[in-house]
Amino acid sequence: MEIFLYQASIYLAAAVIAVPFAARLGLGSVLGYLAAGIIIGPVLGLVGAETEELQHIAEFGVVMMLFLIGLEIEPLALWSMRRRMFGLGGAQVLLTALVLMGAAMLLGQPWQTGLAIGLTLALSSTAIVLQTLSEKGLIQTRGGRSIFAVLLMQDLAVIPILALMPLLAVGARSASPEQIAAEAQEKAFSIVDGLPGWEVTLITAGAIGAVILSGIYLTRPLFRYIHAANLREMYTALALLIVVAISFLMTLVGLSPALGAFLAGVVLANTEFRHELESDLNPFKGLLLGLFFITVGAGMNFNAFFQEADNLVELALLVILVKGSVLYLLGRLSGLKGRDRWLFSLSLAQAGEFGFVLVAFAGQVGVFSDRLADEMLMIITLSMLITPLLFILYNVVSARITDPKRELPPDTIDFQAAVIIAGVGRFGQIVNRLVRASGFRTVVLDSDMDKIQLMRRFGFKGFLGDPTRPELLDAAGLARARVLVAAMDGREKITRLVTYARRQRPDLHIIARAYDRSHAYELYRAGANDIVREMFDSSLRAGRYVLENVGLTEFEAATAARTFSAHDRHALQQLAEVWNPDIPATQNTAYIERMRALQQELETELLNQVRGKAPPPETPPEPAPESA
Repeated sequence: MEIFLYQASIYLAAAVIAVPFAARLGLGSVLGYLAAGIIIGPVLGLVGAETEELQHIAEFGVVMMLFLIGLEIEPLALWSMRRRMFGLGGAQVLLTALVLMGAAMLLGQPWQTGLAIGLTLALSSTAIVLQTLSEKGLIQTRGGRSIFAVLLMQDLAVIPILALMPLLAVGARSASPEQIAAEAQEKAFSIVDGLPGWEVTLITAGAIGAVILSGIYLTRPLFRYIHAANLREMYTALALLIVVAISFLMTLVGLSPALGAFLAGVVLANTEFRHELESDLNPFKGLLLGLFFITVGAGMNFNAFFQEADNLVELALLVILVKGSVLYLLGRLSGLKGRDRWLFSLSLAQAGEFGFVLVAFAGQVGVFSDRLADEMLMIITLSMLITPLLFILYNVVSARITDPKRELPPDTIDFQAAVIIAGVGRFGQIVNRLVRASGFRTVVLDSDMDKIQLMRRFGFKGFLGDPTRPELLDAAGLARARVLVAAMDGREKITRLVTYARRQRPDLHIIARAYDRSHAYELYRAGANDIVREMFDSSLRAGRYVLENVGLTEFEAATAARTFSAHDRHALQQLAEVWNPDIPATQNTAYIERMRALQQELETELLNQVRGKAPPPETPPEPAPESA
C-alpha cells in the first residue's frame, strides 16, 4: 500500500507541476505529460519497472477517448466518411509502409523485416493527435475530419497486420518465459484462437452485431434501472461498465478494443444518455491519457539512447519526413488545401502507440531481433516526443498562409442610396431589414458570396465586393450617402473602413460595429459617430429583466437601463481620451482612475432613481450562543 501511494504521489505531482507549465508556454498538455515522465523516470529515477504495466492500464484512456468521439458522430456522418476512411486511410497505410520498407531495405534489412518495419511505423498516435486536435478545436475542420478518418483506418489495419506478422518471420522465435506466459494468458481469453477462418468471421460479425443491438435496445432499460436507485455514482459505474465490457468483448474475438468502443459510441450518439456518458467518462479519459503519456516518457531507455543517439534521432526524423511527405502528397490528391493540408501532413507524421504492440509481437514471432526491437521502440518514442513540436510548427506555418479561395470579381453596382451597409452577417442583416422595412433604400456590400446569395434567395439585393476598397465605395455612392454602417467581420477591416470614410466625408454619419470595449476606443478615434458593441444591448436587456424580477416595475427597470446606456456612452468618450493601445488597461493609471470615478457617478445616479425600491443588503445571522 505504501509503495502504491508513493508512486501515485510521484505521478500526480509530476503532472500537476509540468502540464500547467507547458500549457502556459503554449506547448500543449501532451508535451507536458511526456516531459513529466522523462523527469521522474530517466532523469531522477523516481519510477522504474512498473511503468510498462501502468502503460497497459493507461492505454484504456485511448479506448475511452474513441468512445467519447463516437458519441459526437452520428451513424450517417460515419457513413459519409467511408471514402476518406478506406480510400485516404488505406492509401496512407499502404503507401507509407512501402516507402519505409524501401528505406529499411536500403539500410540492409531483408524485405520481410522491412515490410514489418514499414507497417509498424505507418501507424500514427491516436492518443496524441486526437487529444491535441481536441485542445486546439481543430477536429471539426476538414483537415481534422480527414485525420480522424485515417486514424480510424489505422486502428482497423492493426488486425490484418498482426495476422501478417508471423508470415514475415525470418529467424527463430526468441521469447522470454514472461512473454510466453503473457501470450498464453492472452490466448486463454480468446474464443477465436485456433478456429477456422469462416468461424472467426462469423463470431466477429456476431460480436459487432451484439454491440450494436445492445446499444439500441439495452441501454434505455439499464439507465432506467439505475435511475430508480437515485445514486449519482451508479451512472458513473454504468458508463465504465459499458466501455469495459465492450472492450473485453472485442478482445475475446481478436478486435481492437478502441474500435469496439468507437462503434458503441456511434450507436449511442443519438440517445438521450449521450451527455450523461460524456460527463461521467471525461475525467477518467483525461487522467488515463495523461498517465499514458507520462509512462511513455518514463519508459525511455536513455542509456541505450545515448549509445546511438545520433543514429536514432536521424532515423526518427527520417520517419517523420517520409510520413509527412506521403501525407502531403495524399492531402494534395484528396483536395485538402492551405492550413488543412499542413495540419493533415504534420499531425500524422509520427509513429503511434500501436507500434509498441506490433514491435513486441514482431519480436515474439521472430520478425525483429532484440536489438532491432529496442531500436524500433526508441524511434517510435522519439517521434511521439517530437509530435508536439510539429503542432507548434503547424501554428507557425498556419499564421503565414491564407486558405486559398476562389477570387470572384466584384459586382457592378447599378444604383445608389442614402444608406450604405458594409457587411451583411448576423449583425448587418438585422440593420438592413429594419431600415428597408421602414421604407428606406440601402446599398449592401459584402465580400462573402454565400451571404450575398442567401440575401438574394430571400428577396434582398446585395452586391459582392470588399467594402474597404475605395472604388467599390465610390460606386456605392459614398460621396452622396447620409449614413454608413460598418458591420463586417474582422475588427481591423471595420477600423480601416471607418478611417477611410471619415477622411473622405467629414460630414458622413458613421455607425460602426465594435467587437469589444478596446475596439470601441479604436473606432472612436477613427471617427465613428455611433459605436455599437456586439453584446452590449443584449446584456443591457438581460440586466433590465433582472431588475424587473427583484422589485422594480417595468417602467423603473427601463428607466435604469436607459440611464445606464446613456452614462456608458458618455463614459466611453471620456475613457477613450485616456486609453492607450500600447499600455494594458490594468497598467494605465489614468484609465483606472477615470473608470473608478465614472463608476461612482453611475452608482450614485442609479441609486437616486431606485432609492427605496432596492431591498436592504442581506446580513449574516447572529451566531448561536456557545453552550457551557
